[in-house]
Amino acid sequence: MDELGKIDLIRSRTGAGYREAREALESAGGDVVQALINIEERANDFSEKVNSRGQEFMGQVKGMLEKGRDARIRVKRGDKTVMDFPASVGAIGLLGALASSQLAVLGALGTVAAMANKYTLEIDRGGVKIEDPAQRPGPA
Repeated sequence: MDELGKIDLIRSRTGAGYREAREALESAGGDVVQALINIEERANDFSEKVNSRGQEFMGQVKGMLEKGRDARIRVKRGDKTVMDFPASVGAIGLLGALASSQLAVLGALGTVAAMANKYTLEIDRGGVKIEDPAQRPGPA
């Protein structure tokens, strides 16, 4: 079998591109079986890295949710509370907005609308309140 036939065989079995198949064949010294094994091992290594990073990310999300369990986020207009929800729900919403460009745009538009209508954001961390400094009234 010529080199092009070997590359086509490797591509059909692995779904690799021509470059990857050719490089695998060259690194295996022309041995098709060894080239297939090398490509499979690379795919497994990549899969393990992705899985590891995914678990690390989920651990960080879990840590954020545990930290935010006692904290609350309040959206206020003047002295009236418009919305009140746990900070963990806000963290999940933020992750969703980061994952979706449409949600990010809606979030930005909502922020602009809230600022225009003089809404304030208040974070209550178990008795310690933190207000949005941009919404404090300035000197008149």
